[in-house]
Amino acid sequence: MSGKIVHFEMPADDMERAQTFYRDAFGWQLTPMPEMSYTMVVTTPTDEQGMPTEPGAINGGLTPRQSPVSAPTLTIGVDSVDDALAAVEKFGGKVVAGRMPVGDMGFVGYFTDTEGNTVGLWENAAPS
Repeated sequence: MSGKIVHFEMPADDMERAQTFYRDAFGWQLTPMPEMSYTMVVTTPTDEQGMPTEPGAINGGLTPRQSPVSAPTLTIGVDSVDDALAAVEKFGGKVVAGRMPVGDMGFVGYFTDTEGNTVGLWENAAPS
């Protein structure tokens, strides 16, 4: 999984308005997760694990507009968020948010690249 774009996040000032817009304009399937202030977005068919079945396709989420996600953000799948953030710093990027758990699904982190773009990192949780 390491190095592939696996997810996107779209920030919203008004979650309900954003949900209505993307559902109506593009037919996206939305699953609000109020306990996380997040809405899962399915833009393409998925398998039983929730992974896209079309090569190159990704799904994503809507999130309140706040740091570190204040503009559309791509998320890169990595084996270790901590190792990826160390590489980011080594090559001139800056850590915006270190490794944080996302429920029991995995871990996220954010960085800015050398051009000032905020990018997410995703590490799957170890299978139980």
